[in-house]
This record gives sequence, structure tokens and C-alpha cells, in this order.
Amino acid sequence: MAVRAATFFQKNLVGSRFLDTKQIMLKCHYMESRRASKIFEALSSDVRLDLFRLLVKNAPDGLVAGDIAKQLGVPSTNLSFHLKNIVQSGLVNVEREGRFMRYKASIPLMLDIIAYLTAECCSGNPAQCQAFRKASTVAPGILPERTAAGG
Repeated sequence: MAVRAATFFQKNLVGSRFLDTKQIMLKCHYMESRRASKIFEALSSDVRLDLFRLLVKNAPDGLVAGDIAKQLGVPSTNLSFHLKNIVQSGLVNVEREGRFMRYKASIPLMLDIIAYLTAECCSGNPAQCQAFRKASTVAPGILPERTAAGG
């Protein structure tokens, strides 16, 4: 973030002065929000959500398009539309394997979006977060433990 902010700082002179740090951080946060909204838009279709979950389940190897179509029960013509959309979002990467295309979930991006959503949960109050976790339906051990030190 500091490198991005510094680069942004260098490129954004206003008159003869630089943008202040607060303006830079707001601009960087806005870009993160735009990126996140693009990802959520890609997952807003039932087919694409099921597709992404299937690829996560088959990580790190991924699947070829024919296997995806078969497992989801989606015609290949419809699947190609959804694959194109989800690949453009960055959630899925594609590699050529001979005459096949192999699709793989971007697990690092998935973790980044989870971190983006939860970074400021409960304003850094781990006790409150623990109460919400106990009330949720997420199985114990799925989410990392948070402590007062932020770990």
C-alpha cells in the first residue's frame, strides 16, 4: 500500500503542491472498493458462484471446461459466457493445455477479498468478533483465531 500511495503521490500534483496523505489514502481505498465491487459483480450469478466454488474445491489443479460443464450441468455455450466473465474479474485464471483450456481459481485473490471484507470488523475488538463467530454457522476452525494483538 505504501508503494502504491507513493507512486500515486508522485503522479498527482495539484497546481504546484502534492495531494495530502489523506487524499491519497482515500483514493487508494476507492480503488480497492472498485476492485472488490467488480469481483462481487462477477459472483452475482448463481452459475458463476457455483463455478468459482467448484474451482476452489479443485484447487490448485483446476478443471478443463468440459469437466466444469459436466459437473455443473451447464451447456458449454452458456458456460463460455460465464467463464469469460469470471476470468475478466481475475477470480479465475486460464492456461492452455494442448487443445484444452484449464481454469483455476485465484486463491490469493479470494483470500484478499475476504481480508478486505473483514479487515475492520468490530473496530479491532476481538472479543466482539468472537461473539459473532459463535453466533454464525461457520464450523469451528474454519476462520483463524483473532487476538487483541491482531493475530
